[in-house]
Amino acid sequence: MFAESLDLPVGSSQPLASLSALACDPAHSRGRRFAEAPAPTRNAFQRDRDRIVHSTAFRRLVYKTQVFLNHEGDLFRTRLTHSLEVAQLGRSIARALGLNEDLVEAVALAHDLGHTPFGHAGQDTLNECMAEHGGFEHNLQSLRVVDRLEERYPAFDGLNLSFETREGVLKHCSRTNAEHLEQTEPGGVGRRFIDRTKPSLEAQLCNLADAIAYNAHDIDDGVRSGLISIEQLLQVELFAHYHQQTLTEHPGLSEKPRRLLYETIRRMLSDQVYDVIDTTRQAVFQAGVGSLEEARQAGPLVAFSPSMKARSGELKKFLFAQLYRHPQVMHTTGQAQQVVRELFDAYVAQPAEMSADFAANADLHRSVADYIAGMTDRFALREHERLTGRKLL
Repeated sequence: MFAESLDLPVGSSQPLASLSALACDPAHSRGRRFAEAPAPTRNAFQRDRDRIVHSTAFRRLVYKTQVFLNHEGDLFRTRLTHSLEVAQLGRSIARALGLNEDLVEAVALAHDLGHTPFGHAGQDTLNECMAEHGGFEHNLQSLRVVDRLEERYPAFDGLNLSFETREGVLKHCSRTNAEHLEQTEPGGVGRRFIDRTKPSLEAQLCNLADAIAYNAHDIDDGVRSGLISIEQLLQVELFAHYHQQTLTEHPGLSEKPRRLLYETIRRMLSDQVYDVIDTTRQAVFQAGVGSLEEARQAGPLVAFSPSMKARSGELKKFLFAQLYRHPQVMHTTGQAQQVVRELFDAYVAQPAEMSADFAANADLHRSVADYIAGMTDRFALREHERLTGRKLL
């Protein structure tokens, strides 16, 4: 099991000597959609990670919005830097829990491959455009990218990743889409959304590491942008606690606000990581599970403690109200939505304006959605200007 089985103190971040019995073992992977001989020097999950890193979709993340558009500043997070931060946090937690670090890294690096340009604004607009044609889910789109849209190998479409990595990528899925996946892949990655079972602990961990990273880096970017202030953040318990703790130990940092902010965020991140480790160990012990399959049936096991969940939730609500809904961000969001909507309409009316592979697809609306979802922010803006003659953003 976890730390208790090796007599490690609760809260210790010491790496475990071997995989937990609850971890995904690459030697017992459920395999790939298309059979391939094992790699001589890498296990299945390491191979997945490498394929993701070398994919076109991964490189595009460097010019895809997190909160602030790429042209708004050189130091704001992008989808790429966010994915790297999720992978770092995920590996740190996985190492302490004896989970598979390679799988966690692969899932973390792939989880945003299906995101549209312009962040959630682009995703929501594309979903509206596709309302009568099956809708658009960015998690499902990430699966489409690794299963179908990447074109790198002669024998198959996509990256042909292992089941466990694909399962982690698809962290949310509607019942309708899950049933469709089940028809094309019986017992596959869509099945758990029908059976209401849970994914691997590595997949659960990536989902939580995603949320931890989001909150932390959006504080940094929000303050850097000038849209939120330290004074506002001090009204949020989670931030205020570590800010005061830092000032108590390092009073001289009151004259160095940037360094004070970094140290506050670092402490906040560290304690959230330790909280997840301790809470997950307790949950596993209380559930009495001893295998990966038992863990899948036990409900969510990787989690915050109730108090940390509440404090993290308060911070998330603050960021939603004060940063994501800030008038300046909302103005940019509205323009981004206009770009996506007008691109969609233009390509549906004139499919030949897309690249040839997409224009030739029989399912026109889905092909347009795939084409737009694969764009970077700046390519979408260039295409919009080319097709409409108007320059936005």
